[in-house]
Amino acid sequence: MAQNINIYSVTDITAYIKRLIANDFMCSAVSVEGELSNVKYHSSGHIYFTLKDTGAALSCVMFSSSAKGLSFRLKDGDKIIVSGRIDVYEQQGKYQLYVRTARQAGLGELYAEYERIKAELEAMGMFDATYKRKVPRLVKTLGVVTSETGAVRRDIENVTRRRNPYVQILLYPVQVQGDGAKESIANGLRAIAAYHPDVIIVGRGGGSMEDLWAFNSIEVAQAVFESQIPVISAVGHETDTTICDYVADLRAPTPSAAAELAVADVFALEDEIAHKKELLLKFITGRIRTERLRIDRARAKVENGSPRNRISLRRQQIQSTRKELQRLMSDKISIVRREVSDNNAAMQYYFDDKLDQTRSKIMTAEDMLTDGMQRRLQDARHHLQLAARGLDQLSPLKKLGGGYAYVGLEDGGHAKSVKQIEVGQSLSLQFADGSAKARVEDVTIREN
Repeated sequence: MAQNINIYSVTDITAYIKRLIANDFMCSAVSVEGELSNVKYHSSGHIYFTLKDTGAALSCVMFSSSAKGLSFRLKDGDKIIVSGRIDVYEQQGKYQLYVRTARQAGLGELYAEYERIKAELEAMGMFDATYKRKVPRLVKTLGVVTSETGAVRRDIENVTRRRNPYVQILLYPVQVQGDGAKESIANGLRAIAAYHPDVIIVGRGGGSMEDLWAFNSIEVAQAVFESQIPVISAVGHETDTTICDYVADLRAPTPSAAAELAVADVFALEDEIAHKKELLLKFITGRIRTERLRIDRARAKVENGSPRNRISLRRQQIQSTRKELQRLMSDKISIVRREVSDNNAAMQYYFDDKLDQTRSKIMTAEDMLTDGMQRRLQDARHHLQLAARGLDQLSPLKKLGGGYAYVGLEDGGHAKSVKQIEVGQSLSLQFADGSAKARVEDVTIREN
């Protein structure tokens, strides 16, 4: 009989295991002791390593935000105690410890002592910036307090020779580790001060907290603080911090860096001096030029201020003014002449133009008047002819010439109607070619 089997993806199984570990109280905050191996410092600042013992190995990662708080450098073979949380890295299907803090195993008491000494010296004011002495820029004699056989001495000498081969190096060899190291370092600081170097470098190479413990002692801190000569502390690696670093006038991350801070680059200084010399020469040359100009102006002012020069200058000014006035008058006369000539030409042109216009208007008016008079004359003749014809038509003589007669009454009037005539009345008859007297014998009135 077949059985039902649930099939899960790799992601589902890994996520399930991740949830189991995340919900486990012990895995959320755990401290683990082991031996370091496969330590890798990534460029991002993260640290990857493995913790192992005789029975197992545990992958670990310390992110850069947590790694910044380390006071020592992780090295293969060291035993350390780390604290953090266990979680699953799903992309690779493995669990690992995400480390928040780390300390060297067996150094718990040393850390406590370190913090106690640090707090005590800080309360005494040994770390106060007001007590820090300034390192001189140009060092002729360099004091070095370190091991005679260590790499620190060679590093300091190489850097110093490269930057300034004229600097004298005074080495006071001391014990930098183990019993008696703190007394040896403190005595070395006091002893080398008797040779009056310009600055002192005290330090050693990297190591564990136990290796560097002499530089955390009160004896060394007191010797550094009491030194009348500036002291540069160069102990361990950049991540190592000792009490000597806090008390010193200047801290260097490495011995080589300490030599660079103490010894100026003489070749760069020579270039700087040459550049400043050039600037100074330019400044002096410019200043001399400025002063010469100022002197020349002052001399000219004095010379121009003498009576003879003032009279001569005044004469020159008067002569120049006279010439200028003559030039201006001549220019003005020429301008006036040109204006008069231009005005005459303009007036002549204006009058000629006006005369031509007037002549043209007169001729036009004459033509118009002649034409008008001819038209008026023709009109008058025409009207006269019409009037003559009218008069001719109205003339009694014309009527009389047609066989009619003009009947005159005795009182001088003329008869217009038969009703004015009576029987026996004398009438005067006018004909076209003469007149006659008649007497009325009969009157007949026509009835309309």
